[in-house]
Amino acid sequence: MNLGVIHWRMYCDQQVPMEKAFKGPKVILDRMGSFDVHRVAEADPEEFAALVSTPPAIHRFPGSMAKRLQTLAQFLVEHYDGKVESLWKQGKSDGAEVLRRLTALPGFGDQKARIFLALLGKQMGVKPAGWREAAGAYGEEGSRRSVADVVDAKSLGEVRAFKKAAKAAAKG
Repeated sequence: MNLGVIHWRMYCDQQVPMEKAFKGPKVILDRMGSFDVHRVAEADPEEFAALVSTPPAIHRFPGSMAKRLQTLAQFLVEHYDGKVESLWKQGKSDGAEVLRRLTALPGFGDQKARIFLALLGKQMGVKPAGWREAAGAYGEEGSRRSVADVVDAKSLGEVRAFKKAAKAAAKG
């Protein structure tokens, strides 16, 4: 699977179930005819918003997600020539540096960046030195905290149970 697509899926995984978020890039691919960061960055904002909003919309809030996706695409084009893999391949690429680059992305806070780093290491074979430490608890072997740990229906259930328990504990 294209790591750029994984990156976009992580970005769309906001306020919607993982399954819906992970279908978003495929919907964009089908509608645009390709999944190219440059094309998304350069698309007319109104046309791209319409493409994202057409039923089935790729997100619960398709208009704002269209803007966010274009902003992310424009950032990737400007800073990495549209090559998502440059986030972990360019120059010094230890775990701390990859985490720094991920948190610099528009729409990526610390938690999402750590989850994405864990996803790269656990599922995509991208394991820069110190990636587990930089990913924090999300990088722990055998954890069931996030999408980085979902490989099948059973692990999806375990991640959902973890999130439910964490939410209940936070409420006190």
